[in-house]
Amino acid sequence: MANHKSSEKRIRQDKKKNLHNRYYAKTMRNAVRKLRAMTDKEEAVKLYPTVQKMLDKLAKRNIIHANKAANIKSSLSAHIRKMA
Repeated sequence: MANHKSSEKRIRQDKKKNLHNRYYAKTMRNAVRKLRAMTDKEEAVKLYPTVQKMLDKLAKRNIIHANKAANIKSSLSAHIRKMA
């Protein structure tokens, strides 16, 4: 357990940040899942920019790695291109 006031505060802050980051990461994963499940190309094309923006923001804030965001965006665009 923490022995200093500052380390107790740091633990409190870390819990709060962890909860915040988990929420946004989960929201992003759900959006990616929703986009991958789509069969209509027009709807997928409409949703893609919002998912892309979400990924970029999470990468910018170090919630996910920048390369992971790039890989997901690449695979999603390939998925959309392959749709009929």
